[in-house]
Amino acid sequence: MANIPLKITTQDPFIPLNSLILVTGINGLIASHIADQLLAAGYRVRGTVRNKSRCAWVEPFFTSRYGAANRLELVQVPDITAPGIWDAHVAGVSAVITVAGVAWLDDRDVPKAVNQELKCLYGLLHAAKTAGSDTVKAFIYTSSLWAAYTPKVGAPAGTLTEKSWNQEAVALAEDPSIPDAEKGLAPFMAIKVKVEEALWDWVAREKPTFTFNAMLISTVIGPILDPENQSASTAGWVRALYDGKPKQALEVMATLGPSWFIDARDVGRLYLGVLVSGLTGSRVYGFAERFNWKQPLDIFKDLYPEREELVELPGSYQCDESQVLADISLSLLRAIGQERWTSLEESIKDAAESFVSTGQSC
Repeated sequence: MANIPLKITTQDPFIPLNSLILVTGINGLIASHIADQLLAAGYRVRGTVRNKSRCAWVEPFFTSRYGAANRLELVQVPDITAPGIWDAHVAGVSAVITVAGVAWLDDRDVPKAVNQELKCLYGLLHAAKTAGSDTVKAFIYTSSLWAAYTPKVGAPAGTLTEKSWNQEAVALAEDPSIPDAEKGLAPFMAIKVKVEEALWDWVAREKPTFTFNAMLISTVIGPILDPENQSASTAGWVRALYDGKPKQALEVMATLGPSWFIDARDVGRLYLGVLVSGLTGSRVYGFAERFNWKQPLDIFKDLYPEREELVELPGSYQCDESQVLADISLSLLRAIGQERWTSLEESIKDAAESFVSTGQSC
């Protein structure tokens, strides 16, 4: 599915085109694709990074892609938890999309990590609220599938709804009888649960005039916009499979396991759909289809049968069997002219082309 501007089918977008949108952490995989879709649709973007010198590629990349340099503004925010840091950066924007965070996969002190995340997010919410109803009209928080549940293979399949919360991970993370080394990703999942819950509590308590939605994003695969400058998180891990690095690939499989996937471009389009439609009060699932890490490897073998670096991976092709209500997500895609999810095969193919063409590898 080509990365081209889609036709917005809504006659009167909730956030008018050419409005300025704040996107935090624009150098990352998800945020860069959000910015890409916003710029393609006709919005202007103010993107934040922690260090402009390390992210010097961002402005020239998007300027060359979309022409006019004044459509993208890059600002440096070294400490996203600092009091009042967001006030100046929220000024003049019509919507806030927050992607950047401070928690790490290996965090074990859940209360401390939650506190740090909320320092940033409460600051952003306060800045958006005090900016006034005539400016900020939408706020989108990037959550995770882990805030809703822990993917499992062979377990009874349940249906994920907007009321699904991963209390299993919270209980595991807080269990003092289990050593930290045996808790896996449960503490990080618990952080995602507690942070998102706190944000919904803030919205209920403060009653801001802007719309508020949380995006529960699954494993992101797809093209890397600038392979020379982006490690690209999960999309970058796909390179480990392509490059025949079994140790790195096995570490990914052991850490993440079978789950759901979404193409990076579809992620950006979901956020665009929220701005166009005016959706509010929803937890939006970015789940396109179930997948197992052996599937990308098989796709690579079909695409590059001559490539000797490709390795076998142990295990079965079992996938997580959870069901998800995707009506809201698909309606957001349709609001911007896309009728279906990008498939895993399309996503892997385009991901490969994004780094194979530049000669980039892990």
